[in-house]
Amino acid sequence: MKNQLKNNWKLFLTASLTLGLAPFNPPHIWGKIQWILGGNVFSTETGMKSADWFDVLIHGSPWFLLMISILLNILKKK
Repeated sequence: MKNQLKNNWKLFLTASLTLGLAPFNPPHIWGKIQWILGGNVFSTETGMKSADWFDVLIHGSPWFLLMISILLNILKKK
């Protein structure tokens, strides 16, 4: 599992730049992060529903996997 995370960084990068940012104007994940932090400028609704949290999971997973892969590759070189 650890080797798969290290070796698949290109897949995670591609997924981050496509699924992780879609829709692109503005990047959807950025709006969700702002909403979580309480400074959402894209919506007038208050509070996130379960579908919104699922959306964060779907759009945030590629970024999370990419960060883990990069960290594992950096630690491997030391």
